[in-house]
Amino acid sequence: MLNDAHCHFFSAGFFAALGTQTTPPIPRDAAVAIPRRLGWDPPGTPEELADRWVRELDTHDVHRAALMASLPGDEESVSIAARRHPTRLVAMSMVDPTRPDSSARLTRLFGELGIRCACLFPAMHGFRLDDEVVERLFAAASAADAAVFIHCGVLSVGVRRTLGLRTPVDIRLGDPLAIVPVASRYPAVPVIIPHFGAGFLREALMAADLCPSIHLDTSSSNRWLQYLPTVTLRTVFSQALDTLGPDRLVFGTDSSFFPRGWQRPVYETQLSILDDLAVGNDAREQILAGNFNRVFGPDPTLAARGGTPRVTETGDLPG
Repeated sequence: MLNDAHCHFFSAGFFAALGTQTTPPIPRDAAVAIPRRLGWDPPGTPEELADRWVRELDTHDVHRAALMASLPGDEESVSIAARRHPTRLVAMSMVDPTRPDSSARLTRLFGELGIRCACLFPAMHGFRLDDEVVERLFAAASAADAAVFIHCGVLSVGVRRTLGLRTPVDIRLGDPLAIVPVASRYPAVPVIIPHFGAGFLREALMAADLCPSIHLDTSSSNRWLQYLPTVTLRTVFSQALDTLGPDRLVFGTDSSFFPRGWQRPVYETQLSILDDLAVGNDAREQILAGNFNRVFGPDPTLAARGGTPRVTETGDLPG
């Protein structure tokens, strides 16, 4: 079984928000105009985009995927998608905990909307990971049995760069070591650091070694390796496995837009590395699927039936 812990749900709401920031602004048809400018397919409604994601997962034999609403405020779109396909899609959402309404938004996020993971981008939104706002978010995640995703290291938002939109960042705020105190106070909250720390590999490994709740995701092309010319992705996998074992690595691709769809080359590259490192079947299953189910919760159909559900031609699961 294969599960992807890191994909983006680029909804109509996502493009509408970007449209207010372009020069000149695109206030009305941004969900069509911006994708066309980028050579992408318009997303349609959240239901249509959810259905397309499930068809895409079926094409590549991916059982479940975690989809992120990639702007604060777009959490309802990805919630609709996950409710439409609850056995296939898990909802994550970017959160800016510095907003005045963040407490009420978190209550709705983890409650009514059923978001399973709050995604923090401290370098983008300008807050420290030892700030009180992060403490409140962890407390809310703990109460909801939810996870927290924290982007550390180098941060570059491709769609914004292509549109000529600035993304002010302070990567000093994305140091994985700053996660240790709050993660230690909430040991039951799974924490995901994507892209092996995106340039802060040593710090990410140190943080995860200190806190059993911290996981590293393997997603994207890991372009941060350009800053470490003597390090390869194979080296990164080997060091992560030696330090943390297979139980704290979560497979992901960072797939996002259509028609490109699910990033199979990322998967094939990582699978080749696991082959080259002679990673055994049990460890491989943990990285590619099992850790996803532990962090986000099991597939409800699988849990109820005690086996692997069959995927129908339409992409929905029986029952």
